[in-house]
Amino acid sequence: MKQTTISMFIILCFAMVATAQKSVPDVNVKTLDGQVVNLKDYAAKSGKTLIIDFWATWCSPCKKELDTVSEYYEEWQEKYNVELLAITIDNQRALPKVPGIVESKGWEYKILAGNEDEMRNAFNFQSIPQTLVVDKSGSIIFEHSGYVPGDEEELEKAVAKAAGK
Repeated sequence: MKQTTISMFIILCFAMVATAQKSVPDVNVKTLDGQVVNLKDYAAKSGKTLIIDFWATWCSPCKKELDTVSEYYEEWQEKYNVELLAITIDNQRALPKVPGIVESKGWEYKILAGNEDEMRNAFNFQSIPQTLVVDKSGSIIFEHSGYVPGDEEELEKAVAKAAGK
């Protein structure tokens, strides 16, 4: 009987870990004008479903993904009350290129900048683009690495789920 109880406890612990949702970590990024934004606080206070997209100026798939999502973004904002945070992980030397790229692309996203190593460690990703969907409670409910045309359909499904639609 004791062995069964211990086994059940271990199984329950593994099940809890396996189903635990990951939350947005307590990590800071900056706006392009240098204001500090804590992502955990932002997610908790926004009242919106968030798409967090890590990108860099040198990453072609990143820019293609952000270009494609921009075609749907206004509709998604109305339909799902979503906000996209495009977080560049460019280094200090490349960071000055960001505003020009954003302006030329016409991206209407909130553009933030994060330290590459800190972002990779906090969010546990290796490659970009790395796209996350965060529900209104601050839980990360979807993660996707890379971009190929059509990925935006999967992203919209995750956003709709997070928005309860």
